[in-house]
Amino acid sequence: MSNVPSRGAPPGSPAGPGPLTPPADAVPPVRHPDAPAPGEPLGAHYEHCFGCGEAQPHGLQLLARAGEGVRITAEFTVKPAHQGAPGLAHGGVLATALDETLGSLNWLLRVIAVTGRLQTEFVRPVPVGTSLYLEAEVTAVHGRKIYCTATGRLGGPEGPVAVRADALFIEVKVDHFIDNGRQEEIRAAMADPDQIKRARAFEVNP
Repeated sequence: MSNVPSRGAPPGSPAGPGPLTPPADAVPPVRHPDAPAPGEPLGAHYEHCFGCGEAQPHGLQLLARAGEGVRITAEFTVKPAHQGAPGLAHGGVLATALDETLGSLNWLLRVIAVTGRLQTEFVRPVPVGTSLYLEAEVTAVHGRKIYCTATGRLGGPEGPVAVRADALFIEVKVDHFIDNGRQEEIRAAMADPDQIKRARAFEVNP
């Protein structure tokens, strides 16, 4: 399933400029029968991913769980390494958290997809030490285009809204990653003796 080569739409993709509103003939998303069960942790798709990887000491190490339907929840704690202004999270880090959460939705559709467009709204500052609680859902599908939205709240699901995002993901083939990624990392991932880890590295790239 599902960011630049691996965090952007491939050349010639149908993402293009335009609104993030699904067209009139878009269809409702359908949760795949093999999707993780509601409440199940999704885990890191790749240990070196800045968004979710356990091997990134300064990464977000974002933890996502499957929700009902085509929704997920996720959390991460803002660390000192994530600062922009003194004591506050960098806006780019918050955008990364939104992108990572939105991309994780593709676990529920069981498709390989990359970010085509990401539109973010920063509502209030997020201090260092704060836990950001994120909720995301797929709203519509139109061919290879996957429309989704996310919200991040301070401290928990009832906290004040800090960030929002709408996104368009584009379904791709696994060749998108193999052809565009740095070959050193591609070979290392493909040589991993753990078959599940090897598959996940290429199956989902939120």
